[in-house]
Parts: sequence; C-alpha cells; structure tokens
Amino acid sequence: MIRRLLALLPLLPLAACAAGGEKPVITGLPPVSVTATGETAPVGTGKADAADDPAIWVDPANPNRALIIATDKKAGIHVYDLAGRDIAFIEGGLVNNVDVAGNIVAASDRNDGVNAHIAVFRLDPDKPSLTALGRAAAGTGEAYGFCLKKTAPGAPLTAALIIKDGTVRVGTLTIDGAAPGFAVQWEHKIPTQSEGCVFDGDTLYVGEEDAGIWRLTRNGAGADAALVAPVDNQRLVADVEGLATIDHKGQRYLLASSQGDNAYAVFRLPGIDYVGRFAVTAGRFGATSETDGIEAVAGNFGPDYPDGLFLAQDGDNAPRAQNFKLVRWDRIAAALGL
Repeated sequence: MIRRLLALLPLLPLAACAAGGEKPVITGLPPVSVTATGETAPVGTGKADAADDPAIWVDPANPNRALIIATDKKAGIHVYDLAGRDIAFIEGGLVNNVDVAGNIVAASDRNDGVNAHIAVFRLDPDKPSLTALGRAAAGTGEAYGFCLKKTAPGAPLTAALIIKDGTVRVGTLTIDGAAPGFAVQWEHKIPTQSEGCVFDGDTLYVGEEDAGIWRLTRNGAGADAALVAPVDNQRLVADVEGLATIDHKGQRYLLASSQGDNAYAVFRLPGIDYVGRFAVTAGRFGATSETDGIEAVAGNFGPDYPDGLFLAQDGDNAPRAQNFKLVRWDRIAAALGL
C-alpha cells in the first residue's frame, strides 16, 4: 500500500517540516545509491496502485536461467524474462503477494474479502505459461501477505499466509486431488496490519507495516515472536513492506523495503545485524519509490546479473503503469561494502 507519513513517532530527528503546514516527511539514515540495470514492462492496469510483489523462478536444469513472476493485484499474474519482456499473463483478479517453489506458483487471493484463499498455478517455463490449479481455502479474513518456504524438490510445500489484520497462518499447501488444500500447522497474531514475509529455514520474518520486522519460530500451535527490527526512522521508515533474503560470500542477508523514504535496509542473519541501506536512484531505467514487494536471488544470470539479482516494485513509474526494477546484486553489495 502507499506509504504513510508518520508525524508522531517518538524518535525525533530526521524529520523536516514541509511548507504550508503539511505533515513532516521522514527520512532515515542516508542510503548508498545504486541504479537499476533493467526494468519490466508495465503491468496491465494503468493509473492505479497495481504492481505489487515479485518472485524469481530459477531453472533447476540450468541455474543461469531465471524468470520473473509478479502480480498485478487488480488483474492477475505476469511472467517476465530478465530482459523485462512480458512473456505470459494469467487472469486472477485480486492476487496480492506471490511466491514460487519448483513449478508451483501461489499467491494470496483477495477476491473474497471475508474468507481467505491461496490461488495456485502451475508454471510451464518452456512455453511459458501459467495454468490455474484452483484456490485453497485458508480461513476467515482478507488474504494479504504470502510466502513459501524453500524446500527440496518433491518435499511438502510450507506456506505462510498473512491476513490483513496481522494474523499469520503457516501450514502445508497441497496440490493433489481435485483442488489445492491448505492445512494450518500454527498461527500467530501480530498486533496490526502486516504483509511482507520471508522464510529463513524454519524461521519466518514478517513485516508489521507501522512497527517493524518480527521473527516468528513455531512453538506448538503458536509461535515465539520477537520484534527484531523496529521502525526507528533510521534503519526503517514506515511502512515496512517487502522482505527478501539473499546469500553472499557465505553470509545470508535479510532485505526490507523501507517504503516511507524509498530505501531498502539490509541486515545480516541470523542476528539481525544492521549493515546498511541503499536506494535505487535515477538512471537509465528510473528510480524506485513507494516500493511494496521485493525479491532477491544469488546466482550467475549472465553478463547483466553475474552475481545475483535484486527486484523491486516501483510505485511511481509515470507516465506508464507501475512496474518492477532489476538491479545487479554485486553493485548493491559493493556499495554496502559487503
């Protein structure tokens, strides 16, 4: 969602009042600057907050090949190649966050605002195309955030569905039989609206938009929860939106969209050690702003992305519809001194 301007946070500095009595614009610690290496074609819905969340499919038979899967949350799911060309689309209505495991693509389905669902698709990367497999019922509430745990091929799929009120449901997503199913294994309530999520092994990180990043670990039917990276107007400026992880030189990093000041915060795992912030600034493909979903993946994807790829939704791609920007990960790592 479009960022909120926070006027009453207790941490002061870094806010400057705009002319005419408007609310202060909050900026965090100065980010290092990188520029986009590419961008996708715009989503189909124009003049609206429509592009939302990307995922990256990596070819298991050819790890140098990848596809981008991303939502137009007013219409459906696009498939792009790494040159940004729109090579496939499937109608899905109000699909919000998306993730991929193997050739299964799944997304939070908001078409029913009272009862949550997970929309499931099969990717044929050779055509390419997406085929709808059905919707898995996921309890009451409006489906909002979504992510899949990365598992070995053939292993059961573990999914996290975030209800808009902050309820987190983690369970097994099945695709056998007539329709997909979702069996909840554990559940936890985060205080307020939450969306972004990412697994790191058995640990789940969730972004509470106004408060920060939570770390959840299963404890029976519930979870042990800790707010590990609060909104502090330095590292994170609300809204906290997309979350992603990436491996680099033997370390794993957690990335978060600091939507309120158009930046991205980077933390070293597992200790949530802050290492810096970056911004995608004006260049050939434009800057990013008001970013919702993000994704990152390590690997060699050719000369444009020899050491991995970072993806960010761009909330203002005027005069065209919203899209997604692609950034070389090695340039981000170098700018941050990783």
